Amino acid sequence: MRSQPNWARTMLNGHLHTPLRELNWDRIAYALAFGSITSILFSIALSQLLLGLAFLTLVVSGRELRLPPVKMPLALFAGLTVVSLLLSGDPVHGIPQIRKFYVFLTLPVVFTAFRSMQDVKLAVVTWSSIAFLSAVRSGVQYVNRYHLAQEQYAYNYGFFLDGRFTGFASHWMTFGGEQMVVLLMLLALLFLSPPAARLRWLGLGVAAVLWASIVLGLTRSIFLLGFPAGCLYLLWKWNRRMAFLLPTLILLELLFGPVQVRERVISAIRPHEELDSNAHRILTRKVGWAMIRAHPWFGLGPEQVGRQFTRYLPEGTPLPLPKGFYGHLHNIYLQFGAERGIPALGALLWFIGRVLRDFYGGAQSYRAMQDVQFALHGGIAVTLAILVEGCFEHNLGDSEILTLFLAAVAFAYLALEKASQVKRNLAHVVELPCGDHVQRLRVSVP
Repeated sequence: MRSQPNWARTMLNGHLHTPLRELNWDRIAYALAFGSITSILFSIALSQLLLGLAFLTLVVSGRELRLPPVKMPLALFAGLTVVSLLLSGDPVHGIPQIRKFYVFLTLPVVFTAFRSMQDVKLAVVTWSSIAFLSAVRSGVQYVNRYHLAQEQYAYNYGFFLDGRFTGFASHWMTFGGEQMVVLLMLLALLFLSPPAARLRWLGLGVAAVLWASIVLGLTRSIFLLGFPAGCLYLLWKWNRRMAFLLPTLILLELLFGPVQVRERVISAIRPHEELDSNAHRILTRKVGWAMIRAHPWFGLGPEQVGRQFTRYLPEGTPLPLPKGFYGHLHNIYLQFGAERGIPALGALLWFIGRVLRDFYGGAQSYRAMQDVQFALHGGIAVTLAILVEGCFEHNLGDSEILTLFLAAVAFAYLALEKASQVKRNLAHVVELPCGDHVQRLRVSVP
């Protein structure tokens, strides 16, 4: 993906004062990109404003806007989405999903603007700091809810379920997803590229607070499925004996945690009528399959699943419908298949599969490089967690989660690029004549 900045740069150099012409555009672009991916944890509006400014800065600076080697699946996914929109018969209502492609600028902007693994580490530390504050806020929300429950004699499962905690986010699902991604990247840093002992213990303390906020968020798809999947992968890569302790740690958390946490776990197999989403999720799956069978190639069109939901209800479905949100299907595979068709879903899975293949292959090739290992295995853990959680929630439809995911992908591809550069430098061989034979020297080229 190449920008066309020459005219813009010439115009700027011709009309702006000398101090502005001498600005370090690379550092400005990095600062804006850094601000975009960190502010997403508390303000989507600020994040997207900074993302746009970072993109414009890169264009003006003359830098080539670079994209990791996933151009084809992303272009195919975007193209099939546009085709689905045009064939839907209601393109106006689908425009928000076209605008959401703006978020995908995160991938090339971060990949271009970030220069070193220290930049990546700083971003993860900043993520963790903001997520820690968000967790503290959710703790305050929990205490307030607890006192309110006592005042109203309503200390029960339903009272806490209807008033779940959001931290700095606008919804508990967004909050849980953000904490999950940040915690997995923090654990990857602590396990695979550990800092000094004092900082490591501080990091583990932050990680414990983030984990507590995920559990108290009561989102089963995150604290029972998504996060454990990603965490198990990281533990397996770090210390396989510790991986076997994960189920025990989760069990202890459930046994000694608040009663509503245990009730939430039990509800996965014995739901509370009119409180849990089990029946709602079952119905959305049936409707999603019906939509895909009826429109397998290009789907109903963006933003049409919610608008046409009742048309695909199974015959004899009792009314009113189970309690829950019916604007999407709470499953990324069914959602993209029903909304944009099986080929578009395949393109998205191609992109994710390419990401996993590249990261795992790179991790095998550069085992001695700790910084690279942390970014690659962290990217894999985040991707696995999103794929598992995505069976029960439309997480990639959330701009906040999508931004964090794309940033993690960009971090890992940057790590691959840096590792490849180091390997080329170390592999540079110079032949020098030495008497009647040639001496081969391995030298590093800056």
